[in-house]
Amino acid sequence: MAEAGFKPAGFMSAQVFGLPVDRNILFSNHKNIYKKRVEKRQRKLFMKIGPLKPFLRRNEQILLVTTGYSSLSSLGNYLTGFAFSYLKRSLFVFTNVRIIHLPTTSSYKYKNSLAQIVYAGCQSIMLKRGTLVVQFAKRNRVEKFKAIAVQERRKIRALLKKNIPLSGTRSNLSGRIHLCPRCAHRLVDKNYECDNCQLNFKGSLMAAFLAIVVPGGGYFYVGQTLIGALAAVLEIFLLIYSVFLLRDFSNQVPVNMVYLVAVPVLYLYVKITAIIHSNHFTAEFIPTQKDITPVKKS
Repeated sequence: MAEAGFKPAGFMSAQVFGLPVDRNILFSNHKNIYKKRVEKRQRKLFMKIGPLKPFLRRNEQILLVTTGYSSLSSLGNYLTGFAFSYLKRSLFVFTNVRIIHLPTTSSYKYKNSLAQIVYAGCQSIMLKRGTLVVQFAKRNRVEKFKAIAVQERRKIRALLKKNIPLSGTRSNLSGRIHLCPRCAHRLVDKNYECDNCQLNFKGSLMAAFLAIVVPGGGYFYVGQTLIGALAAVLEIFLLIYSVFLLRDFSNQVPVNMVYLVAVPVLYLYVKITAIIHSNHFTAEFIPTQKDITPVKKS
């Protein structure tokens, strides 16, 4: 994919792959010195964020792109830890007005889901080791995004000190805001239809229902085919094994009591985990239709 030539998009700005950027910041290291390896890395990541173009604001410029993981509830972390976090890979686009969060597939492919963290609504943004910690001014709500790429960590710290205009006084925002992937309208939690363009999203109740009645059903519903297949095989095996154990026990055949208790408990654990995970994915607003054409702003 060839880069578009230099095209002014505002005072002293340019474009990379059709996206407005501040080249002096984008291609430099944390000491504001141009580095070829930094440019190569950023261009590689830019090829992943092409769908972002219709959603950028007037005079908005991209300063840096990095990778990491979406925030995960403490219960979700407790149940599966890093194994599930792998499915929460994301791209983070730092601009001069906000951080755009793009939940992706495990290969960093855009999946028609996006959110934003507006600097004006933040009390603080810090990078602690590899975790991006965002504290919002309203209600002191905190969100954490783990495993920020090592290559960009020092650069992010430098940006947070010099180029990110935190305020916390010009906004009533109390958290990350999800945007409609078709019209960029603000989405409301647990309302699985865009109020502006009526785009429909996958709901938590259906995800939970399918997770309960169909082996791997919750994962399949939210588009996690691989883990859905693995979960389905495990659920079916545990269910059949539990039936055989209970049958032998009822027929007074010697049965290891540890297995008699542990196998059904493990089955319930897998089911509960599937419900929690599938609901967590629906919170990222996954559209029910696959092909979405963003509405261009006038």
